[in-house]
Amino acid sequence: MSQDANGSTTTAAPGSDGAGNGDALENLLHENRKFAPTPEFAANAVVGAEVYEEANADRPAFWAKQARELLSWDTDFTEALDWSDPPFAKWFVGGQVNAAYNALDRHVENGLGDRVAIHFEGEPGDTRSYTYAQLTDEVKKAANAFESLGVAKGDRVAVYLPMIPEAVITMLACARIGAVHSVVFGGFSADALRSRIDDAEAKLVVTADGTYRRGKPSPLKPAVDQALSREGHSVRNVVVVKRNGEPVDWHEGRDHWWEDTVGAASGEHTAVGHDAEHPLFILYTSGTTGKPKGILHTTGGYLTQTAYTHKAVFDLHPETDVFWCTADVGWVTGHSYVAYAPLVNGATQVMYEGTPDSPHQGRWWEIVEKYKVSILYTAPTAIRTFMKWGREIPGKYDLSSIRVLGSVGEPINPEAWMWYRDVIGANAGKNGEKKDHPAPIVDTWWQTETGAQMIAPLPGVTATKPGSAQVALPGIAIDVVDEAGESVPDGHGGYLVVREPWPAMLRGIWGDPERFKDTYWSRFEGMYFAGDGAKKDEDGDIWLLGRVDDVMNISGHRLSTTEIESALVSHPWVAEAAVVGASDETTGQAVVAFVILRGDAVNDGDATVAELRNHVGKEIGPIAKPKHILVVPELPKTRSGKIMRRLLKDVAEGREPGDATTLSDPTIMAQIAQSLKK
Repeated sequence: MSQDANGSTTTAAPGSDGAGNGDALENLLHENRKFAPTPEFAANAVVGAEVYEEANADRPAFWAKQARELLSWDTDFTEALDWSDPPFAKWFVGGQVNAAYNALDRHVENGLGDRVAIHFEGEPGDTRSYTYAQLTDEVKKAANAFESLGVAKGDRVAVYLPMIPEAVITMLACARIGAVHSVVFGGFSADALRSRIDDAEAKLVVTADGTYRRGKPSPLKPAVDQALSREGHSVRNVVVVKRNGEPVDWHEGRDHWWEDTVGAASGEHTAVGHDAEHPLFILYTSGTTGKPKGILHTTGGYLTQTAYTHKAVFDLHPETDVFWCTADVGWVTGHSYVAYAPLVNGATQVMYEGTPDSPHQGRWWEIVEKYKVSILYTAPTAIRTFMKWGREIPGKYDLSSIRVLGSVGEPINPEAWMWYRDVIGANAGKNGEKKDHPAPIVDTWWQTETGAQMIAPLPGVTATKPGSAQVALPGIAIDVVDEAGESVPDGHGGYLVVREPWPAMLRGIWGDPERFKDTYWSRFEGMYFAGDGAKKDEDGDIWLLGRVDDVMNISGHRLSTTEIESALVSHPWVAEAAVVGASDETTGQAVVAFVILRGDAVNDGDATVAELRNHVGKEIGPIAKPKHILVVPELPKTRSGKIMRRLLKDVAEGREPGDATTLSDPTIMAQIAQSLKK
């Protein structure tokens, strides 16, 4: 048993140094810190505790109520849920709705046209703000321009843009006319772009000359040209936004400047309702190898659940809040909590093009101070990066406007959670003033496939726990099950499943219904399972343990990489850690850890390694002690911030690392190899 500086007690699980206990995943770390909402926050919260009971009584009826309250329907639906052909759900059957009208026109009609919809901050420091009236005009013009290029309802449009307002305008213009957008992250290669264009049979590509990355112009249009250089594609037109003025090759007849097409189009365009189950977008989830997996989302259910979760989980007060989700629109978080939910809810949001360290490491906090951001939603990877840089940097800015903090993308370590709370959530000014009550943190679990948040605390209701996503949201049926699909008791680990359909669920894999069934519905009868492990603590709260593919089998114990990483990050020297299992003759697998030390920590070689190994043994138990700990300058991460553990596994098992083209910095593996030689 050990105690940290916050007075928390962390206990190794009973039997964690003996034989395995039969759990699909062992439940090792125990977290006893809890932070209840203040009475003031609870009294003003958008959603109260009674909502769980209401939702559990009749989930489809609960979602039908949200659909009618949150959206304007052209035609009301006749049935909340049709689950007659599982796993293919239909929500809000017979209803007709237009996503762009709900995000834009209706707010203008309701007198909110002068409210700012988007504050855009470019990496070089250029800014643009769009009111709801201005954004509505731009989307109408884009819809007219796309239709003039032959795009019609049901056609697919590939979007290959940086984090600029035109990305959101393009997505909403597609939604307006009933075209299906397929956003491809601007960091992906020409081959990855082409495979997605081909799979969706896209008719139009919308791109930019380029963007800015860490102070330098970064090209985008050349990747589109390369993707379309081989014959046999379906693309007829390419629309190009002028962003950074880099010279581009021009294909007469195919290529069109945004300002000449959208800029010259009419601002008159009438939105018509589309069926609630009409496809809204395809988003591809596989990497650059193998056949892309196009996750299909439809309109009514997706809009309902994203809007509801945005309102409830972030305690959104749209009249006063300034929301900032730092995700790129190339990922589902940027779809749900940048392009759609904030606008459907009539909120004001910030959109930032660049990286957190350009032109300096305080850039994000400068933006928070400038726009008085009140709700910040970001990834644990970013939080751990800020930990590594030190609390002095955010300490130079006034972050007192922040009242809710969110986390998304992967499980967050308890110590990163506490740092987020104490350094960002408690900041009350540039002079080191602290709030009496730090902003609550909502740690959210969901996936590209789920479309919207599924597990999260409600900030006015839940006593939050560092590192736990905690409870299924109202209207969502989540469980943790064993190998046989039976619910595990509190205090045990297993597989995270969804037992009932939910409104924002994927409706399939584009063009491949059998793959949809095999991938998500075949492991457990009648349950959705996408590969994540989880545990229930003694209170029944849920803790995510990462992909079950990342589970290690050490001497018969099934250990989660996430828990050992959390134990390492709880040491004051460690900023970030990644753990893999490497083949071992004695134990089957051995724990190998890669750690980044904090800026003020000294690497004392063997002494540092011994200290960290003993710390893990103390926090979890001897079975979890890493056999090897390697101190590295950086970890291999994709542009979305996910750690590529398979490359680290290659290093741990002495192989040449595999394909590293999707890394945000492809030189990282060479740096790791160099540091290991030392």
